[in-house]
Amino acid sequence: MPDNVKEYRIPRMRTVKEAAAEIKKLDANTAVTEWHIRQLAVQGVLPRVQAGKKLLINFDSLLEYLENPTAEKFRPKQQATRPGIRPIH
Repeated sequence: MPDNVKEYRIPRMRTVKEAAAEIKKLDANTAVTEWHIRQLAVQGVLPRVQAGKKLLINFDSLLEYLENPTAEKFRPKQQATRPGIRPIH
């Protein structure tokens, strides 16, 4: 590859349901649920992207969190809010 061409690593973005299913494939006896994954995203522990009505998370970040949940990078960065709902003033 030429020196001036930048290589990009495409993030493995998954819906909450897809992420839970992939974890279930990796570990059939897992206790990690869709609800728990969704709460991690909603609380700001995991970064998230709202795509229409779907909540997308980076699957690799989820696995990293499950491996080391006390890491500094996983401290909530914002007030917990539900995606798509804004406060009424």
